[in-house]
Amino acid sequence: MTLAALSETTGISVSTLSRLESGLRKPSLELLLPIAQAHQVPLDELVGAPPVGDPRVRAKPIVRHGRTHWPLTRQPGGLQAFKVLEPSRQEEPDPRTHEGYEWLYVLSGRLRLVLGDHDVVLSAGEAAEFDTRVPHWFGSTGEGPAEFLSLFGPQGERMHVRARPTQG
Repeated sequence: MTLAALSETTGISVSTLSRLESGLRKPSLELLLPIAQAHQVPLDELVGAPPVGDPRVRAKPIVRHGRTHWPLTRQPGGLQAFKVLEPSRQEEPDPRTHEGYEWLYVLSGRLRLVLGDHDVVLSAGEAAEFDTRVPHWFGSTGEGPAEFLSLFGPQGERMHVRARPTQG
């Protein structure tokens, strides 16, 4: 395509197109959009945007204290996400404390949570969040395995969960 033909298609002057082509002018979005449309290519292709890598997290499972953890986040430190499988077993709670904040969401089965003076059982679809400086323990109810998501912030980050949309 000639500069004259591209100018006619896009409405951009031949001199502007020539300066863009020679690198004497930096392209703006206002110029790039009609050029991409004229060539029938996505804007990303026109500007040479880097390809997006494979977004899948392929972490290997970690077995700790009889539980299987699948890391769902890649970055060390900060907020960490895990899918956890708690096997069916009889265990005596042994509450512990440490710095941080935890959020649990039960996917299937039932998970026992001892938190301070509370002893509760979470079923599929239920969530709990707590400051890990409060003595806590979670594990099997002994009735079968439980599968849950765990979000943990070692510096005490709280999860932000919106219960319902706000009215505008």
